[in-house]
Amino acid sequence: MTTNSIDSKFSDTRADKAEMIDSVTIDASEADFQQSVIEESRKRLVLVDFWAPWCGPCRSLTPIIEKLAQEYAGRFLLARVNSDENQSLASQFSVRSIPNVKAFSNGKMVDEFAGAAPEGTVRQFIERLLPSPAEEQRRAAMQVYASGNADAALASLEAAQSIEADNDNVRLDRAEILINLGRSEDAEVLLEELAPLVKMDSRVEHLRALLTFSDSGEAGDSIDKLEARVSQDSKDLGARLALAKQYVAAKQFEPALNHLLEIIQTDRHFGEDAGRKTMLAVFEVLGNEHPLTRQYRRLLAASLN
Repeated sequence: MTTNSIDSKFSDTRADKAEMIDSVTIDASEADFQQSVIEESRKRLVLVDFWAPWCGPCRSLTPIIEKLAQEYAGRFLLARVNSDENQSLASQFSVRSIPNVKAFSNGKMVDEFAGAAPEGTVRQFIERLLPSPAEEQRRAAMQVYASGNADAALASLEAAQSIEADNDNVRLDRAEILINLGRSEDAEVLLEELAPLVKMDSRVEHLRALLTFSDSGEAGDSIDKLEARVSQDSKDLGARLALAKQYVAAKQFEPALNHLLEIIQTDRHFGEDAGRKTMLAVFEVLGNEHPLTRQYRRLLAASLN
């Protein structure tokens, strides 16, 4: 083998090692924390190591976590945060002493430990937090779904459910995809199978709100026909309610909310308060922070008062 070949292979090895380190270990800061830690934790476990150059115990702990990050080959991300340079982050997450390692999963901090620890202790900490095979498959399936392949994602989630039958996160993801595919009855079955405490989760309320409108686009008259009926008789509140639901099914939320507001202003008690109840269901679909939710909550309150 020539000297050039040896040098080339050596350079490739160093490049591969550098790529591995980059993929499993990063330096995070206030500027990119939301993306590199919070958002990344929706895909895999993220450990945030708060440290400082002057910290002696940090010099003992950080190499251990870096070694394990490479060993686990991307199953978790190590994000190093210099607490001296990112004091607002340290304050936000109540870092009172360093080293302080905080674990993030699904967008939230889920565990932590402070002070230097031996490799065995750190390994146990990581193992306890790493997702199960079913959970890893669930996350991969939802990335497939985000890319636009609902059928492949659903098949992958069903396989994950067979691995871990009581995983309600898998069940919720399946229900969401089924609703978006128009398979509302199958989604309803999954929601009924959830554990009692899980049924109280805000995501379940959101999915049930989606179910309220999932079949509207396939049932009854079309939007054009309903618009014609409402134009001929503005007090045809049954047609107006059906039209609002059709608009929601078509993801045209503002005209839907306008028609619901008109129902409330015309007859507050129509259909056992159907206008207000349907509007609240639309708010649930949109989420509390959506601009339309904020706008029409104010209009609803003004109409009721």
